[in-house]
Amino acid sequence: MVKEGFPFVIVPAVAALIAGALQIWWLAAVLAAVALFMAFFFRDPFRNVPEGDDIILAAADGKVTRVEELESGKLVSVFLSPIDVHINRSPIQGKVVKVTYVVGKKHPATSNEASFSNERNSLTIQNDKMTVICTQIAGILARRIVCWSKEGDDLALGEKFGLIKFSSRTDLLMPPEVELQVKIGDRVVGGETVIARLP
Repeated sequence: MVKEGFPFVIVPAVAALIAGALQIWWLAAVLAAVALFMAFFFRDPFRNVPEGDDIILAAADGKVTRVEELESGKLVSVFLSPIDVHINRSPIQGKVVKVTYVVGKKHPATSNEASFSNERNSLTIQNDKMTVICTQIAGILARRIVCWSKEGDDLALGEKFGLIKFSSRTDLLMPPEVELQVKIGDRVVGGETVIARLP
């Protein structure tokens, strides 16, 4: 479990113990269930990261809800439900050359409008072969975007760089020449699923 989840687990767990000591069993059960869900939500499972300098990996777990070819490149958007792993992973190996945070609204993350209007944090990651912009987008339930990486940091392929608390969205803007490996409706696994390849 990531350290950001500890307060969300400890507080209801302690409250459940107190409720149990007071013999308020229904409240103790509810609080214990909340603590268990929070431990599940903030889980940090092992990922078997594939090798290759011509691949782009999913930055998060979830469902592909948008695939577009834009003037600036190819865009793949992944929606993370509350039961998905919310840790974000680097889609490529490279240097973080820019970090841009935008204070935005709290529209549902399922909406494509969220990519343009919601609170978001974009990492531009660059290596010798390509540049990928990975954007963390908060949803209607999300309360905080967490990013551990800063400008100038080097990221390995599949390396953890942050998380978004509760339902959210992650966009990948990739070079126009990449060959997409996913379509709308596909389920992807952060740090494992190949989203695209360089030809």
